[in-house]
Amino acid sequence: MTPQELAEASAKALWNDDSASQRLGMVMDHLAPGEATLSMTVTEAMSNGHGTCHGGYIFTLADSAFAFACNGYNQRTVGQHASITYLAPGRVGDRLTAACREVSRQGRSGVYDVRVTNQDGVHVAEFRGLSRTVKGTHLPVDG
Repeated sequence: MTPQELAEASAKALWNDDSASQRLGMVMDHLAPGEATLSMTVTEAMSNGHGTCHGGYIFTLADSAFAFACNGYNQRTVGQHASITYLAPGRVGDRLTAACREVSRQGRSGVYDVRVTNQDGVHVAEFRGLSRTVKGTHLPVDG
């Protein structure tokens, strides 16, 4: 299997059990080893008391992109730490896109950055996630 095929197969296995991302209407737009781009439309149910997208939903979108990026090597990988900086509000009807890229992956640890933008290219948030591989794989391993 090529690295791209492995990333796609690992993502498919992870996606099949990811009811949170699915139920929020997320779509996987791009996938490659160490990269993932997911998007979702902000609904009325996602708005807060200010009439903007609740930060938790923006974080969840970024966290999902992070998960698919760091799980593309057929090793179960979890988030060890994550932080987010909100730069602009998301609004009801906005299409938010979270593009994640691997910064570093050594041993069991990884560092990933996620940029969240809206449909107009406005930079909504910046997320950094630290990953840790744990026991197990997404796909059967031969041998």
